[in-house]
Amino acid sequence: MGMPGSSFPSSDFDDWAGTYDDSVSAGQFPFYGYRQVLAKTVEQAQARPGLSVLDLGTGTGNLALHFARLGCELWCTDFSDAMLAQARQKLPQAHFALHDLRGAWPAGFPARFDRIVSAYVFHHFELEEKVRFVKDLVQTHLVSAGQLVIADIAFPDQAALEDLKRRLGEQWEEEYYWIADETLPAIEQVGLKVQYAQVSSYAGIFTLYP
Repeated sequence: MGMPGSSFPSSDFDDWAGTYDDSVSAGQFPFYGYRQVLAKTVEQAQARPGLSVLDLGTGTGNLALHFARLGCELWCTDFSDAMLAQARQKLPQAHFALHDLRGAWPAGFPARFDRIVSAYVFHHFELEEKVRFVKDLVQTHLVSAGQLVIADIAFPDQAALEDLKRRLGEQWEEEYYWIADETLPAIEQVGLKVQYAQVSSYAGIFTLYP
């Protein structure tokens, strides 16, 4: 469900839904190491049976499927109807909502979760907006012992990003990729605890706590 003026309208993702799983399996930028990144996300979240897990921007449900297999209760959002249709086929037991991250909290969803997770979503937002989102999610929608785990295209510093940009040439796509040495102090400045792990040359995982 795109927003007016959105630079990444939901229609783009509707069109992509049918081939998305092929795209992430191709092993090319930006999805090199995709399966490893998802596995590390689940590991970092310390998934176990009975946890309530919210997957923001679930896409075709690939990350959520890992948590479901471990006995978690899944609540999933995406702003693309076509992506959600794919996810529902994989996860008939999960709860779904058509939802834009920039909109109001999904109707009928619990206010708080044991874990909130997301993969390959937040690079669509500038740093200030990222920080605003994560602060609200941690403070308003996590239980006191919960975790917010975000996996995304990320670099330890600007130099690493520029190096990859030069190497990829025309394959490079310009987005608001995470720069860890800028992001960590910005998140800590709003009172949150955060850890970062680089998983591949251009993907990393942020784990945030209340």
